[in-house]
Amino acid sequence: MNNLKAVMKMRQRTNAVRTNGFRSKFEQDVATSLERQGVKYDYEGRELPFTRECTYTPDFRLPNGIFIEVKGYFLPSDRTKLLLVRKQNPHVDIRLVFMNSRNRLSKRSKTTYAKWADKHGFLWAEKQVPERWINE
Repeated sequence: MNNLKAVMKMRQRTNAVRTNGFRSKFEQDVATSLERQGVKYDYEGRELPFTRECTYTPDFRLPNGIFIEVKGYFLPSDRTKLLLVRKQNPHVDIRLVFMNSRNRLSKRSKTTYAKWADKHGFLWAEKQVPERWINE
């Protein structure tokens, strides 16, 4: 089996829209060109990790060291950022205060802000910082 057929068979398992096993017609054209030249290749056979150097500034820091992030809208980029910050700073206590914890992540989602926070282990409150957080 040549490389092109093998790639097409492997790529049928993915959910992405594909052109004969490739993500685009252009990728397919390049693969065809490599095949004609007798070049063996591996298509998307290896993932290369990378990190992005960023900083995060929480909205509030209480005297006891608890960080508070206040959210009206809770965008996908906010959720991704919080998960990455916590993963890379596991010793930091970040808590969320939602304007409305019953808001859904999107129109199509059944998941509320509160359910997302619970699922990912973030303590949360609605509208204001609870006194018990301040007194911890």
